[in-house]
Amino acid sequence: MDSAEKILSSRTELCRRTPILALNTEEEGGCGVTGFICSIPVTGKNIFAPSVQMHNRGNGKGGGIGAVGFIPEALGVSRQVLDEDYMFHIALLDAGVADDLENTFIRPHFKIDKSEKLATLDDHRSIGLDVRPPDVMRYFVRVKDDVLDRFIAENHFTSLDRRDAEDEFVYQNSFRINKRYYASLGEKKAFVMSHGRNMMILKIVGYAENVVRYYKLDDFKAHTWLAHQRYPTRGRVWHPGGCHPFSALNEALVHNGDFANYQSVYEYLKQRNYHPLFLTDTEEAALLLDLWSRVYKYPLEYLIEAMAPTTEMDFDMLPAQKQALYKAIQTHHVYASPDGPWFFIIARNDVQNDQFQLIGLTDTAMLRPQVFALQEGEVQIGLICSEKQAIDATLISLEREDPRFRPIADKYWNARGGSHTDGGAFIFSLKDTGDGSGTKQLICTDKFGKVIETAKDKVICDISKKLKETTAEGKAMEESLRGLFAEADGSSAAHKIFAYVRDAMGGFDAERFRFAIETIKGQALKNDTFKQTAITALTLLNDRRYHTGRIKRSSVQHVLKINLDEILAATPMIAEKTASQFSQIDFATRDTLQAPQQNNQILVIDAEHFEPEGDNCDAVMIVKAYKLGWRRFIVYKYRGQRFTGCGCGPATKGVRIDVYGSSGDYLASGIDGMEIYVHGNAQDQLCQIMKEGKLVVFGDVGQTFMYGAKGGAAYIMGNAAGRPLINAVGKPRVVINGTALDYLAESFMAGDPLGGGGFVILNGIGFDDNDGSIREYESPYPGSNIFSLASGGAIYVRDPHRKLVDEQLNGGEFAKITDADWKLIQPYLEENERLFDITIDRLLTIDDGKRAPKDVYRKIRPKKTAASAKDDDGLSESVH
Repeated sequence: MDSAEKILSSRTELCRRTPILALNTEEEGGCGVTGFICSIPVTGKNIFAPSVQMHNRGNGKGGGIGAVGFIPEALGVSRQVLDEDYMFHIALLDAGVADDLENTFIRPHFKIDKSEKLATLDDHRSIGLDVRPPDVMRYFVRVKDDVLDRFIAENHFTSLDRRDAEDEFVYQNSFRINKRYYASLGEKKAFVMSHGRNMMILKIVGYAENVVRYYKLDDFKAHTWLAHQRYPTRGRVWHPGGCHPFSALNEALVHNGDFANYQSVYEYLKQRNYHPLFLTDTEEAALLLDLWSRVYKYPLEYLIEAMAPTTEMDFDMLPAQKQALYKAIQTHHVYASPDGPWFFIIARNDVQNDQFQLIGLTDTAMLRPQVFALQEGEVQIGLICSEKQAIDATLISLEREDPRFRPIADKYWNARGGSHTDGGAFIFSLKDTGDGSGTKQLICTDKFGKVIETAKDKVICDISKKLKETTAEGKAMEESLRGLFAEADGSSAAHKIFAYVRDAMGGFDAERFRFAIETIKGQALKNDTFKQTAITALTLLNDRRYHTGRIKRSSVQHVLKINLDEILAATPMIAEKTASQFSQIDFATRDTLQAPQQNNQILVIDAEHFEPEGDNCDAVMIVKAYKLGWRRFIVYKYRGQRFTGCGCGPATKGVRIDVYGSSGDYLASGIDGMEIYVHGNAQDQLCQIMKEGKLVVFGDVGQTFMYGAKGGAAYIMGNAAGRPLINAVGKPRVVINGTALDYLAESFMAGDPLGGGGFVILNGIGFDDNDGSIREYESPYPGSNIFSLASGGAIYVRDPHRKLVDEQLNGGEFAKITDADWKLIQPYLEENERLFDITIDRLLTIDDGKRAPKDVYRKIRPKKTAASAKDDDGLSESVH
């Protein structure tokens, strides 16, 4: 009998007496999950901001936080105790059982190095909590030597490492506590929240941020933080025991999604003497993690494969040796692989390798949103979240605490579950550098160990420093920029200012770049004409991709954001008597909204303090402003507000909204004519049921972009996440310059593009992180499903090397590009060139030679339309 079998067999008697529990019957909703890991310990207040941002992903019935990697002095223990002891966090729902629990399950078995009751607020209602959170006892403990010796002898664990035996004792003891005080009673009295080393889990009936407030963690520091907003679902929805995170041993796991095979996983675990007690699929995931990691001792790659098996074309693309390994893993564990949709974030104290980890893992269906981000510099941080706007909220919060952090990450990306290239999982590992300084280094890798990096050897602009005295060179730059502002054509001047700064970036250091941008800001504050010129120029510098010289692109964007915000903030408020073309309103002055006083007036909205949704959301105010006659909007300082552009009704041609900051879900959904420009990455569910109009995104878009869209045009500079244009009908016209994770145009029903129907142009290109140049993706489309079950429309994919194969088409077929096809899509590529500076010549250039469109692009169409396909060189199309 091997070690794993001995461990599992030792629980036989323990599990035999486990009560039979009711089946899991609750419905699952969409939760909000977020986590980050830093090279330095940071305070709990920084998990507060992203949690608040995702209130709509919870309903106040459950919230929790996890933390890993503390400062020993803050806990009143030595470094050795913090590293070696188990940290118990036991929730006392009934304070009357505290002595009985301690005298029965703690003192007889453990040497207690420290114990304390966690400090709390005096009144839970003062922060809006209806249910009083549990008192929590914290213990630092080790199993007594004689107790452990007896446990090893009784269970024949002599071949086990002594620490492994101690881990199992801790697990079984916590199981006994939960069975006695939680699962076996009608009235729940206590349960173990966490029992790992150098880690903590706390959870309440309420929102996650109130965990930080109630237990006074605002200034408590850790390297890794994790939070979950619960929208129950499965489990004891009225009770903190069913809230996330759930603990394995040294791991904390949060989950957004639902297991369709909950019962199958339950039976798999039960056969191995794991008995879920909290009746939630998230607990099952934590138990699988414990089984595969601690008991079976699977490497992380194997564990990820067991959780999210590689299938279809991705499996075929693996090396033969890897296929054999993965087939064996799948054969043994397929019944326990959670059947999605799901997305996990795991905070882990990897004691075997002396490192902290933050792991993000998504299923192959990719029906739950997820975003990863990395920022490197003097300090490093990795972030994983349901929404990009929550990542940005975290970074803004961290910057306020420590200016070495910046509000914009160096890199954002999405995972494709089960991918043969990265495995759909990313791991941030934090380890001591080993140079004796105590400094830690953060490294991000994918499932296969490939390192994810950002641009190296580039500097960061220190915005906390004042600019130096103007030099002769600076004065010459001022004169050049002033001369450009003086040109009569403001639009032409803006493009020349953009080109001037872009072309000078190679010679700029951080000081000179900041000087150039602040000079532009100074001109903007002189009059409206200069203001519009400056906004356009700085926006181009923000949106376009170019070589940023010695400065990190994220730092360039940070400087641009600061100056754009200051230009817009200088706009006179709406109630002021002014002849300015610009008029500003914010949350505090929203009740002063009035009709525009002159034609073509621009309403500038400071969105910072508006609610994410509901009556106090900026989207509602935009509708009111539109009805009063406003047609031009600039909205800045977005922090995840949703529904931008929604609700204005039909026939809104002539309306334009420019969006700056971290926009939220459902932007441009249902629009009919208006134009929306997103100056950065966008989030999920954009342009749902869009009828007409135009969306331009100077970055990536999230999940289910243009779901059910009926028309309109969209231009995406970067990538789309999963399931773009699913169930779209009518005549949507879309250009995606990057790629899509998978399920592009699933069930597309957009007629014949040569007869007025819809289509997608997929260019399969990205940008080099170092110099901003265009680069080819390894494949224009990485997924196994493109145009699946489509009955109309077409995809024009840039695939000069014929990387796509028939196996990726589920109901579609490849066709040659005809003259009529090129005549149809060329105007959209011309507009794409105007917007993003991605030239048609560059798209048609392959291996340093220009090719004909038919040799570069391929058409994918539904099989059933093949007979009716025909050339139509007389087709006339207009671009929106």
